[in-house]
Amino acid sequence: MKVLLINGSPHQFGCTNRALKEISDALEKEGIESEILWIGKEPIAGCIACGTCKKTHKCIYNSDLVNRVIERLDTIDGIVVGSPVYFSGPSGQISAFLDRLFYAGGDFSGKIGAVVVSCRRGGATASFDRLNKYFTIKNMIQVSSQYWNMVHGNIPEEVEKDEEGLQTMRTLSQNMAWILKCIEAGKEKGIEKPKYEIPVKTNFIR
Repeated sequence: MKVLLINGSPHQFGCTNRALKEISDALEKEGIESEILWIGKEPIAGCIACGTCKKTHKCIYNSDLVNRVIERLDTIDGIVVGSPVYFSGPSGQISAFLDRLFYAGGDFSGKIGAVVVSCRRGGATASFDRLNKYFTIKNMIQVSSQYWNMVHGNIPEEVEKDEEGLQTMRTLSQNMAWILKCIEAGKEKGIEKPKYEIPVKTNFIR
């Protein structure tokens, strides 16, 4: 079982990474493999709505990190997305990255997902809500904690003082590990994922 933690901050070892590291360490204690993937600080292209991925099952930007993650999705059981808060929203890099990953990536059903946001003071819940929408449109299992998944601080050393925030990360990890183990136990008993109906799209314009 493996969880991929995506660091959507331009600062590789900033506050967002500190929150993700708390989760990663706790998952490892539960026997769950984890990896923190930093998307970098270079500009990330947004989706251009070309539709190519519907035929190729990958994004048209061939050498991009998005495609490297798509290629690994079969080996990933859970995804944690981490982002700083900018103007009460997630970073532009992570939004562009996830738009393309979730549009081109195909089947995410049955995987578990969670969001972590980092802010100095405010805007966390709006960013948290925005990022969770990727999971809830892809038949994923959304994992919660004892509070909304956020940490506060302007630098990692300040996040260290956010005892409740870091405890929330650890509780999130426990819940993720529990659900992953339950899914694994279900597979051993022959319980499979649902077989879904063909999606119906309704146009509300009359």
